[in-house]
Amino acid sequence: MAPASDRHQQAPHHGRDAFFIVGEGVVGDAPDRAFSARANTSATSAAAPAAPTFRFSRVGPTGVRLPEATLRKVALAMTGGSETDGDIPSGYTYLGQFVDHDLTFDATTVAFGDDVSPADLLQGRSPTLDLDSLYGAGPLDPVSAHFYEADRTRLKVGKTTKIGSDVARVGFDVPRVGGGGVDRDLADIPDRRNDENLVVAQTHAAMIRFHNRVVADLGPATPPGERFEKARRKVVLHYQWMLRHDYLTRICDGAVVKDVFSGGRKIVEPGADPLTMPTMPVEFSVAAFRLGHSMVREAYDWNARFPNGSGTLDLLFFFSGTSGGLGGDPTLPSNWIADWRRLYRFAQVGHGELKPPTGEFNLARRIDTRLVDPLATLPMGSFGGSVSDEGTIRANLAFRNLVRARMMKLASGQQMAALLRANGVPVTTLTKAQLRGSGGRSTASLDGLTAPQLDAFLKDTPLWFYVLREAELNDGVLTGVGARLVAETFHRAMEGSTFSIVRNPGFRPSLGEKDGRFRMADLLLVAFEGRKELLAPLGD
Repeated sequence: MAPASDRHQQAPHHGRDAFFIVGEGVVGDAPDRAFSARANTSATSAAAPAAPTFRFSRVGPTGVRLPEATLRKVALAMTGGSETDGDIPSGYTYLGQFVDHDLTFDATTVAFGDDVSPADLLQGRSPTLDLDSLYGAGPLDPVSAHFYEADRTRLKVGKTTKIGSDVARVGFDVPRVGGGGVDRDLADIPDRRNDENLVVAQTHAAMIRFHNRVVADLGPATPPGERFEKARRKVVLHYQWMLRHDYLTRICDGAVVKDVFSGGRKIVEPGADPLTMPTMPVEFSVAAFRLGHSMVREAYDWNARFPNGSGTLDLLFFFSGTSGGLGGDPTLPSNWIADWRRLYRFAQVGHGELKPPTGEFNLARRIDTRLVDPLATLPMGSFGGSVSDEGTIRANLAFRNLVRARMMKLASGQQMAALLRANGVPVTTLTKAQLRGSGGRSTASLDGLTAPQLDAFLKDTPLWFYVLREAELNDGVLTGVGARLVAETFHRAMEGSTFSIVRNPGFRPSLGEKDGRFRMADLLLVAFEGRKELLAPLGD
């Protein structure tokens, strides 16, 4: 859900060169070593290549390409004016981005605006919720081994840089490439997109701590050779439980989520062999799961050093390794460590003492058809652009999303609604009046379109816009087409994971402080040992 990014930076040796795209063929000629091993396939010769197990797919039909001139007007309407807070804590915005990077990685080299089909998208990692963005291919893999400590069980942590009275702290940054030189500030993690902004980087650092705490709690009875696998299994299952019962139910209509997880999928690989590698629907990755872009705030009450909205979005880019170079420091400056109390509600998990100062809690913006102004002018590092792109429409995130879908000939919202109905899902197609909107607060006005442009847009509405308008009409929660696409893709991604709460329905979390409950706040309590001085190290 990359809040401000559609960069395509390949993590070294963490991709593949050949992919089978359902109905559209094979691209490339080399099998992916890490995931072939995971599927118990042997190395193949050039004379007899194995069928790839790792694919993008197209769930719906191909759609109509609207002119870029129309999309330009819509993008400008989506990124201007005021926005409204929703009810979801802001941490979930960037948890969504972290999850997106766990699921998808488009490593395609293609000119922005060029026509492209799913067969041209080179998927760089497994479309399962298995945390490969955190673990790589594991500590025994020669490429991924450097992410781990010498015990080949714990993940390496980073250390912040002392700034004034804020001392250097171990474990509050992602590990970074050291030794000076051009690359000294690059994150040494399997997916460097998780250093694209400060919030997702801090989320990744917290996930490292979570894994290491689970390792520490295994105790000496677990043989050394079993410690990593046992810890990863526990981490992944708790992570999936949290996504199913905490994250999904916040962003999606709960009834839709319950129906999918109890009644099964209707359009995303219904009836698939649970043990096969899932595909990644382009309707999800290019449209529906870009919902998080509308949740981004323009400014955050970040910590005790940057309260009262002084943690601006621009600064959260600036103090990351990918988009801003950490402000010139070799690692994250200590005064920019996250105060998690301002991003998640710990009172909801029984820790009312872990509250931020009054008025300093961050709510995500409501899921709707509006994006905050800073997303109209992305820094070039956040999307792999050039200097000439800065300040132009090519740096507008809404425009990039709309054009990306156009490149893919993505199905319209109306087409996806019809597909769901044909498969027994009672979804109502939005009317033209609903799609046009009222033009009020946090509603993208389409009044700038000419009559022919408006008619064409309302007839074949881009799926991303359509999903956001559905949510806008549902008090900022995905419903209809959007909720179904997201919930079904998550279900299949969990089902196909090596460790799976879908295939193991008897699993219940053991790490939360209440039986059967494990939310993101619970995960952070484990990661930071339930201590205020670790969750908010800079104090109030």
